[in-house]
Amino acid sequence: MLMVTTPIGVLAGLYECVRLAGGLVIVMLAMVGVMLAALASVIATVRREARTAEQRAAEAAATASASSVTNAPGAVCNS
Repeated sequence: MLMVTTPIGVLAGLYECVRLAGGLVIVMLAMVGVMLAALASVIATVRREARTAEQRAAEAAATASASSVTNAPGAVCNS
């Protein structure tokens, strides 16, 4: 519901700004643009960090499976 009502409210606010203050709608649009840029920045950062974490987990899993050592009794170590 919030995802539907918020854009409607912003558009209604822009309409009222045009009706009451005229040219100040430019200032309001600039503020909305800054907020959209901040939101996009946060989303991009979260996605980038999630992708990095997934890559590190995959690398750790690959490293762990490649270097599995079995400790059997009586086994001879040839290192």
